[in-house]
Amino acid sequence: MESSEEKVVAVIMVGGPTKGTRFRPLSFNTPKPLFPLAGQPMVQHPISACKRIPNLVQIFLIGFHEERDFALYVSSISNELKMPVRYLKEDKPHGSAGGLYYFRNIIMEDNPSHIFLLNCDVCCSFPLTDMLEAHKRYGGMGTVLVIKVSAESANQFGELVADPITKELLHYTEKPETFVSDLINCGVYIFTPHILTAIQEVSMHREGQGHIAANIRHLSSFETLQSPTSRALPLDFVRLDQDILSPFAGKKQLYTYETMDFWEQIKTPGMALKCSGLYLAQFRFTSSHLLAGGDGTKSASIVGDVFVHPSAKVHPTAKIGPNVSISANVRVGAGVRLISCIILDDVEVQENAVVINSIVGWKSSIGKWSRVQADGDYNAKLGITILGEAVIVEDEVVVINSIVLPNKTLNLSVQDEIIL
Repeated sequence: MESSEEKVVAVIMVGGPTKGTRFRPLSFNTPKPLFPLAGQPMVQHPISACKRIPNLVQIFLIGFHEERDFALYVSSISNELKMPVRYLKEDKPHGSAGGLYYFRNIIMEDNPSHIFLLNCDVCCSFPLTDMLEAHKRYGGMGTVLVIKVSAESANQFGELVADPITKELLHYTEKPETFVSDLINCGVYIFTPHILTAIQEVSMHREGQGHIAANIRHLSSFETLQSPTSRALPLDFVRLDQDILSPFAGKKQLYTYETMDFWEQIKTPGMALKCSGLYLAQFRFTSSHLLAGGDGTKSASIVGDVFVHPSAKVHPTAKIGPNVSISANVRVGAGVRLISCIILDDVEVQENAVVINSIVGWKSSIGKWSRVQADGDYNAKLGITILGEAVIVEDEVVVINSIVLPNKTLNLSVQDEIIL
């Protein structure tokens, strides 16, 4: 096929409200995919990467959030990128591969030669163009982005074995109990349209085994996800890893492309703060115009990689960074020090307050000489401090390693607490 005729579509899986409970209290009023990292919604980082793919014709977001949650974002990003971005709402969870099949007619309407499939809660440099080139060389049905991790952490992910020379995927196992490999699945894929036939075959095979859908109608999506056997799964619930990658491994159908760059999974607010920093660091190479500058004379002193929304007002005596993201309409007073934090829309940080290793929720207020801080262990439950929406920290109050739910007023200092 001539490259002039080739068309590519990208599908980004954004999940839905049944998942993302570990992201509370930040997901109470904003769907997790729209939570800002480095000043941009989480989903925008993979979208921006997709925009750089040659011959891309459409981007689809698939999930089971309410359509109204995404309507405004989808229309604004489509205008900004001059590229159709559409949100497709599943009637129920269909699994990582089943969602692709459920919307197959819409996804295939431009007759694309390749389909990218990305998970929204993955943070990486998304080397999609290089991956596409490699995929064409391999000539298989699909290519999986992989990365080497420490042997101790590998079993938290899908582990895989690949041929060191041909890069063929030889073996795939999801979260194994014994060590298989230090190569893991990054949740970023490229497929030819043959993937749709493969998904259909999984459903038909299940039907052939006499699985009656009526028996499983009462299963909640959570139970379905927990189910260890395919016997309990609905015919149209197809998982990419267990139902496609494992059975097709070693059949010269699937290949791997290894990234040497950063990769993280964004499951918790702690990881969101870490990934915001990774994206800010990447902006230095891809979008340096988004990073703030300042030497403390006319504008605040900026240290390292910092994003400041144009509508934010930051006092010139403040010192900001590294790894700080300041959202719309934020007000930062004189003498404030911000380090490794995300300050969300409409927050006020008053004179001489300090915020370190924290996420400060929308419309919150931090009083004069107050401190909101944490140890900065991104994996620990209380490793960063989180203030939910509209939390008021009064003057001279210290909040350490704590999570504060929305609409609370703190007039006493707290440490290592979850304040309900």
